[in-house]
Amino acid sequence: MEQVAIDKEVDARGSFCPGPLMELMRTVKTAPVGSTIAVLSSDPGSNKDIPVWVAKARYELVGVFEEAGYTRFVIRKAH
Repeated sequence: MEQVAIDKEVDARGSFCPGPLMELMRTVKTAPVGSTIAVLSSDPGSNKDIPVWVAKARYELVGVFEEAGYTRFVIRKAH
């Protein structure tokens, strides 16, 4: 995984759909433009929900990284 500076990390492990996505949405709303947010999710539904929402919102999906027991989604707030 390339090193990306994370401005805010949301640990949503143990939360079920749509919890991780809702936590991401709440965090993005208050984050400054250009900030990078990581969401940690153990919910398999996030693998589809988060990338689809990021594309709809026209933010940048920096990467999706499989970790031990969860997935790390890294998003950059583009506007």
